[in-house]
Amino acid sequence: MYVKDHMTRSPFTITADVVISKAIDIMAKNSFHRLPVVDGDNKLIGLVTSGLVEESSGSKNTSLSIYELNYLLSKTKVSDIMIRNVQTITEDVFIEEAAQKMIDNEIAVLPVVDSDNHVIGIITEKDIFQVFTDLLGYKHQGTRFVIVCEDRPGFFMGVAKCFAEEEANLESLAVFHTKERGTEVVLKATGEISVEKMMERLKESGYEVRDVLQTTKFGTTKRFPQED
Repeated sequence: MYVKDHMTRSPFTITADVVISKAIDIMAKNSFHRLPVVDGDNKLIGLVTSGLVEESSGSKNTSLSIYELNYLLSKTKVSDIMIRNVQTITEDVFIEEAAQKMIDNEIAVLPVVDSDNHVIGIITEKDIFQVFTDLLGYKHQGTRFVIVCEDRPGFFMGVAKCFAEEEANLESLAVFHTKERGTEVVLKATGEISVEKMMERLKESGYEVRDVLQTTKFGTTKRFPQED
């Protein structure tokens, strides 16, 4: 999964001479909170965010009247407050690299640039969250099985065989390591399967099923209790 598959392409941008009040208006009308700042060739030179505007104007703690504040914002340029050392990403890297870069730099957005630093997209933490839920198929019709994962060759093959023999299609698979419960594999299966029968088949084959959650085509969910 690449950044280019999940970024917003051709995002709104502004130039450094735009006044802050105009930047606020653009963000408000389009329901987003960040704007890349570009030069005349659409090359990235900065970034402005709604949080940065609030911090720079002191709008939450100012003694200025609303009229004085609006006048100030209409006279102050984006170049006076924008972030200049902007963290960026390119479109052909894996999505997890973008996520890690956000974590490492404690930021929630990355402008996507080409080799000449032209802005071609933008990716936010919201996009990363969406990738995570899509990857695990949370809203997709099917059944999620959480199974204790053993560190031995052939483990996944054995589990997959159980599902295949019940004519269940494995849509997604993820492995999670926890300190409390050890290693678990999360499988999302689709197809005309009996959940109860699938649970019984897995347990008969020696696999410990810790959790089962079924999602219907209407998006509703049902959790199946596990035996103690």
